[in-house]
Amino acid sequence: MNAKRPVNLDLTKFHFPPMAILSIGHRISGFVLFLCMPLMFYLLHRATASAESFYHLHQLLLHNGWIKLAVWIMLSATLFHLFAGIRHLAMDLGFWESVPEGRISAYTVFVVSFIAIVLAGVWIW
Repeated sequence: MNAKRPVNLDLTKFHFPPMAILSIGHRISGFVLFLCMPLMFYLLHRATASAESFYHLHQLLLHNGWIKLAVWIMLSATLFHLFAGIRHLAMDLGFWESVPEGRISAYTVFVVSFIAIVLAGVWIW
């Protein structure tokens, strides 16, 4: 019998730094935006087709909770992706490259994104 069998690791024992969580979240939000693109393009097409179709979409947004939720999810992914992307671009320019600065900037992105997402939810509802 082979003594070097694979070990099933308990992933809850790992503690990822906030920079890694932010990077993974940036990728996930980008994927969510990619999946939502057909819906966004459809809504943009319908909204710009005529005044009547814009009014119809506006009424759907006002009275349908599922549409509000979908718009809020798309807006949340956009906001988080935007703020995390700005942080990544700043790091490419040489800012916040040390571990303590990276940790502070990651927490800052989390806080700013959370505030912006909550404000977007208040604005939509």
